[in-house]
Amino acid sequence: MAATSGLFSDLREIKKQLLSVSWLCRERGLLHSVKWASELAFSLESIPLNELPPMPTLTEEDAQDLDAYTLAKSYFDLKEYDRAAYFLRGCKSQKAYFLYMYSRYLSGEKKKDDETVDSLGPLEKGQVKNEALRELRVELSKKHKARELDGFGLYLYGVVLRKLDLVKEALDVFVEATHVLPLHWGTWLELCNLITDKEMLKFLSLPDCWIKEFFLAHIYTEQQLIEEALQKYQSLIDAGFSKSTYIISQIAVAYHNIRDIDKALSIFNELRKQDPYRIENMDTFSNLLYVRGLKPELSYLAHNLCDIDKYRVETCCVIGNYYSLRSQHEKAALYFQRALKLNPRYLGAWTLMGHEYMEMKNTSAAIQAYRHAIEVNKRDYRAWYGLGQTYEILKMPFYCLYYYRRAHQLRPNDSRMLVALGECYEKLNQLVEAKKCYWRAYAVGDVEKMALIKLAKLHEQLNETEQAAQCYIKYIQDINNCGEMVEHQEVSTAFRYLAQYYFKCKLWDEASACAQKCFNFNDTREEGKALLRQILQ
Repeated sequence: MAATSGLFSDLREIKKQLLSVSWLCRERGLLHSVKWASELAFSLESIPLNELPPMPTLTEEDAQDLDAYTLAKSYFDLKEYDRAAYFLRGCKSQKAYFLYMYSRYLSGEKKKDDETVDSLGPLEKGQVKNEALRELRVELSKKHKARELDGFGLYLYGVVLRKLDLVKEALDVFVEATHVLPLHWGTWLELCNLITDKEMLKFLSLPDCWIKEFFLAHIYTEQQLIEEALQKYQSLIDAGFSKSTYIISQIAVAYHNIRDIDKALSIFNELRKQDPYRIENMDTFSNLLYVRGLKPELSYLAHNLCDIDKYRVETCCVIGNYYSLRSQHEKAALYFQRALKLNPRYLGAWTLMGHEYMEMKNTSAAIQAYRHAIEVNKRDYRAWYGLGQTYEILKMPFYCLYYYRRAHQLRPNDSRMLVALGECYEKLNQLVEAKKCYWRAYAVGDVEKMALIKLAKLHEQLNETEQAAQCYIKYIQDINNCGEMVEHQEVSTAFRYLAQYYFKCKLWDEASACAQKCFNFNDTREEGKALLRQILQ
């Protein structure tokens, strides 16, 4: 904590750095980094005129390339990437060279996406490649060896390597880029995509700059280390970023990830008051409304986003969720497909589309959709879990087990994964493993209140009457504590078993109390009466 406050002791200096880096990124067309830096700068106190940072200075080479750069930048801003690259050939300055290479990269990406959209019966994807990548890699690696790349050049080189699946090389280049230009947020985000676990993070030597705190909070959120993430975000708020909409939205996403739905909803509602035309993260907000079954709120959100921009990926996902909640699954799938036409690398839409295909009983399409989600992000536990469910329907328990295990590794404290794993082991007759899973699901806090019942039935199967009875007793206590009557069938099963158990143990009072409870349920009423007669005898 003390270390953090040391990094943030001079917020004015940080604001100057944010303004400077947003200029540099704007000149190079790195729009998302510009937005991030600007949003963060906006949340800090404004600076008087005499203290504003100077504009980036021009070098001799910049001056020579100025005409070509200015012309090309205007084409670049209009998304005419090939045209921009054409006028930048032969430029020597770092800035113009970066724009030249970046234009070629984006041109290749745009062509790839266009081709993908043309072939999008949404599932024969993944075969289309960005043709420019290999040439770019050759040219950038020459420059890299000669140590002629600045921080932005290193960032682009890293992106090209990552796209070519050269993960190890990409990682090294991004780490180098953070040292050369620590304030470029895009580099840190790319690192987030490549770091798979906390162990890997320990071995990277990253610069000790204030921006690293934002990076750590982000990566903890991604890796489901939510406690740590929330602590980091809280310390950033305390350090002076309490007005930052970026941090508020990240905290809401973190609560969404640990399924603290009420907290996440209240933060999202607060965020919408502060930034009413915001579209990003609204698909996450709609997931929460969906889980809570709040139809009017979801309908309002969908109409509202449609008014702002109906051709945004997030808007399509929100509308898809709305139709899904109304059980119009074909229509929902259509909107998720539309989202993928807008951005084929949009993770949430693949997973949600998988869920819709599951609802429509189209298992092969569901499997394909989930696989694409995993291609985009191997850490998406919902896709692994979805694959497990699909193979369960197809009665392929070994496949099922593999996918549920992966989901469980990503969410070790999520009881749903553990219950699913337990069911799988049960089908494979590995009852000891199954018992472990159910017990652990109960221990981590069972969301669906099913673990104890399943555990009790397993004990019953194995003739372990004592343990079965204990599980049923705990289950009934749990149900009474949470105050909601869950599926009657399970509660009645518990009372019926306990009545018989107490009867066998000759504990007549307890037996008759449980037998009387059986009267409240249709399926156990007769058995309860019969047992009471026996007790009275």
